[in-house]
Amino acid sequence: MLNEFLNSEYNNAGELYGIDAEKLARIAHSATPVEKAQIVKKIAQQGQIQASRGSRKDFEKHFAMLPKHIKDELGKGNLRLSDYTIYSIKQINSKTIKMFEPQDDKEVGVRNVANAKLPKNMVMVVSGIFLLTGKNEAPTNPEGRKSIEFKSVGTVNAVCNGEFSFKANRKQLIPENQAIRCFATDNNQTIPMGYYPLDNPRLVNDDELIEFTVELGTQLNIDPDQWLYVGLVGTVTTP
Repeated sequence: MLNEFLNSEYNNAGELYGIDAEKLARIAHSATPVEKAQIVKKIAQQGQIQASRGSRKDFEKHFAMLPKHIKDELGKGNLRLSDYTIYSIKQINSKTIKMFEPQDDKEVGVRNVANAKLPKNMVMVVSGIFLLTGKNEAPTNPEGRKSIEFKSVGTVNAVCNGEFSFKANRKQLIPENQAIRCFATDNNQTIPMGYYPLDNPRLVNDDELIEFTVELGTQLNIDPDQWLYVGLVGTVTTP
């Protein structure tokens, strides 16, 4: 384990391998000169995740919270980290829209996860969320939903004035009654349209139900062919 730890690409490798600065200091007594130099460097890096950026930095902060089988595979190098976006589109046909459901299948342009779950050995730290809305201009064509131009939720008042919640791992990751208006970023030139960066990134485990629910107070003036797009943005584990 020491060799894997010393050569790890991660800035917070101590959390991944369960090795803290005190344990490293003890190991150093019987280490070779080269290993001692590496250990000194690792001790200096312990807890210093600032060298990583964006959602990768958020993921490294969550090393201690990872399921054991994920930590083991990351430690062995069988899994790596990658940028990723989980997405799904759903038609607004009621006041409650569940963006991920157990009966959902994967389909390009519709969603990229099946059964509302991440596959085995893929976990994700969600650093931000996109929520957009658009009209299906070809509702009689089965392919119409795949060519929707999604725009700001601010373009549909009843949507913008609604609420959302986000649940995974059987826990409420974002509480109910959160205002959808936080996705109306039209006048903010510092972030993409419809993007809500999370100050408190959340871990989504593999093979656990993902629930993202939109609640509307009214469907007044919402076109019957209006759709929603949600994108969960972050870092995942991948072979």
